Amino acid sequence: MKNYSSDHIKNVVLVGHSGSGKTTLAECMLFEAGAINRRGTVADNNTVSDHHELEHERTNSIFSTLMHAEWKDTKINIIDTPGMDDFIGEVYSAFKVADTGIMVLNVAHGVEVGSEIIWEYADHLKKPMLFVANHVDEDKADFENTIDQAKERFGRKVTVVQYPYNQGLEFNSIIDILTMKMYVFGNDGGKPEKKDIPAEEIEKANRLHNDLIETIAENDEGLMEKFFDKGTLEESDMQKGLLISIRNHELFPVFCMSAKHNMGSGRLMGFIDYCCPSSAHMNPEKTSDGVDIPCNANNPAIAFVFKTVSEPHLGDMSYLKVCSGKIKTGDDLINTATNFSERISQLFVMQGKKREIVTEVVAGDICATVKLKKTHTNNTLAAKGQQVEMSKIIFPESKVQYAVEMLNKGDEEKIGIALHHIAEEDPTIIMEHNQELKQTIVNAQGELHLAAVKWKIEHLYGIKIEWVKTKIPYRETIQKSVKSDYRHRKQSGGAGQFAEVHMIVEPYYEGMPDPKDVTVRGREEHEMKWGGKLVFYNCIVGGAIDVRFLPSILKGVMEKMTNGPLTGSYVRDVRVSVYDGKMHPVDSNDMAFKLAGMMAFRNAFKDADPKILEPIYDVEILVPGDYMGEVIGDLQTRRGIVMGMDSEGHYQKILARVPLSELHGYSSTLRSLTQGRGKFTRKFAEYAPVPFEIQQQLIGAHKEELAEA
Repeated sequence: MKNYSSDHIKNVVLVGHSGSGKTTLAECMLFEAGAINRRGTVADNNTVSDHHELEHERTNSIFSTLMHAEWKDTKINIIDTPGMDDFIGEVYSAFKVADTGIMVLNVAHGVEVGSEIIWEYADHLKKPMLFVANHVDEDKADFENTIDQAKERFGRKVTVVQYPYNQGLEFNSIIDILTMKMYVFGNDGGKPEKKDIPAEEIEKANRLHNDLIETIAENDEGLMEKFFDKGTLEESDMQKGLLISIRNHELFPVFCMSAKHNMGSGRLMGFIDYCCPSSAHMNPEKTSDGVDIPCNANNPAIAFVFKTVSEPHLGDMSYLKVCSGKIKTGDDLINTATNFSERISQLFVMQGKKREIVTEVVAGDICATVKLKKTHTNNTLAAKGQQVEMSKIIFPESKVQYAVEMLNKGDEEKIGIALHHIAEEDPTIIMEHNQELKQTIVNAQGELHLAAVKWKIEHLYGIKIEWVKTKIPYRETIQKSVKSDYRHRKQSGGAGQFAEVHMIVEPYYEGMPDPKDVTVRGREEHEMKWGGKLVFYNCIVGGAIDVRFLPSILKGVMEKMTNGPLTGSYVRDVRVSVYDGKMHPVDSNDMAFKLAGMMAFRNAFKDADPKILEPIYDVEILVPGDYMGEVIGDLQTRRGIVMGMDSEGHYQKILARVPLSELHGYSSTLRSLTQGRGKFTRKFAEYAPVPFEIQQQLIGAHKEELAEA
């Protein structure tokens, strides 16, 4: 491969709803550029992009794939991404390093939910965007309706630069507003024949052409003056104006094509070449401190790792974008997060799964390397002396969580290693070993996401697993004040054990006044690591218990708070006042008072009207208005309380509070209720009492568990 300067490298990411044709479009782009000599198909499992075995099984994209093509004097890096929301993390990482997004729309279906979700992220980043209206050769194709939907949902900056002359099964012609020509394709697509626009389309084409010129001129004062003087713009002026407008997020050109029959992809490649910005033409990348990093090959080397692929027995492959300077084989770069030095042993440009070795990569280009020891996604590599850290990818919060259950004993250590590697590869997978619930919990974006994780664990690591429902971290507390005492006595021939403790156990709330019926001599407030508080009072008068034994009593109380009597859950928000007791000059010791304190607390807790608390989550749901009734009805069956409703863009927003125990499987339910157009986020709000009948069920279930143990 020839060497390209930074301003002749373009990075584009293909995004859109599943089934819009991104992978097929990528094949056409590579074919038109001569990077491949035949076009593969998704159905035949032979595309450059969808090369993973799992993608072949499911016949859709699951991972982002880096490819490249050479077009005239430009290198175009192409990243194909999945269209399903479950794999949105792959889109986030690809958008981070792309200069331009290409949103592919299926005109037979209109603007679908996957496109809407991706648009929000692209709009937040202010990345340049092109639209490709694909599938114009299908029977139900409706280009005009799709464009109307796009303008409604993405704004009036969506601007047609091409439209189909004869959409539907007979499609073979595109009218181009920029060149004011009609492109007519043969049955095999490829290079079209240029013809004059038919007479019946001239008026429409001229109107769209003038609208486009006006939009371009509005974004540059010099072009505006030329437009006022001449009433039009020359081709070179239009090219300059398009670059400015697209870069500034002021114009979103729409192309049309049939990727299936390779009609229109060459024109798209040409447009990327002369109108889409390179990294050198974009606003500079920023560090986490907000400092600009100009895309300049003459500056010190800085690179950002945006993706990691982990393969058992093969190690990690790290994908990175060079943000500044040049990286060469043999360079030693510093991971600025860990100060660990990494040797760049090899550099590759990628064509799907194929690697091409190169010796140097310049600013603005994307490449891959291997054998980085302590560098992962979101890390920055820089030349020595460059203490910079690039701004990181902020991945979306997880939407579902399940516990993993091994089907074969002895796989516990292996599953930990497997999940660790998978989480390094996919930062939207969050894994935790929950000591309280005694489960290994995996947080993900949805059920399809978890299915892909399960496939990796079983096929790549040889571990058979099942996903099971995550246990709920209930809490226990009390509702009334109780006095309790306990005498611990043990005699075994030699020195015995003796301790007697009297205490008052009460429910605690913030701002609670000190106890009135006892003499307070000391107060300790302990924040429990599982939430809530324990407030411990020393109310001993007359030396009934030596002050040196109070820490042991406290220890006994806190130990019992880790295993509540109702469900074995953690206890929170109680106040304990030790006001009396007895000790023996020989037989009293720390262990005796710890046990006496533990048992006195246990007995008091059982008599203090104990109750079970459950975690409640704030849930924010965005749905099209047509589905409001079904979604609210479902929330009510989940013991949810609607806190408010509002509108946000084209969605209706529902704010609700829902018990965590009722959110299991909600991702799939919402997808089903809204035909995939609903989305939600959740955040912990508080602990609240469970209803009486549910409390009784939980107590009964705990008793059965203890009986079986």
